Amino acid sequence: QVQLVESGGGLVQAGGSLRLSCAASGRTFTNSAMGWFRQAPGKEREFVAAIRWSSGTTRYSDSVKGRFTISRDNAKNTVYLQMNSLKPDDTALYYCATSYYPYSGSLPPTDSRRYDYWGQGTQVTVSS
Repeated sequence: QVQLVESGGGLVQAGGSLRLSCAASGRTFTNSAMGWFRQAPGKEREFVAAIRWSSGTTRYSDSVKGRFTISRDNAKNTVYLQMNSLKPDDTALYYCATSYYPYSGSLPPTDSRRYDYWGQGTQVTVSS
């Protein structure tokens, strides 16, 4: 059974940093993409960043590009989201998700419907 467990959320002041972790288990993730999504109260869930597990190819939303960095540690089966220069607009529940995505040479997907397993989420709150 696939399990994704997020951690690292919390309360931080604007301009600060946080690093989220997503520990993955239950299958081989070599042919997978791992994504981070977020959902603020009253808003739709939105794509934040994604990475191809095998190639390390990354993709970011325009709103976080240059501030957030997604990475993975193959030995630990863990994906990270380093968030710098945080803004109050980054406040949301952050979810980790995985998509079976064996398409060589492609960027990881941004559509949440392509992701089949999700974690429970970790709250990030940025105060002004």
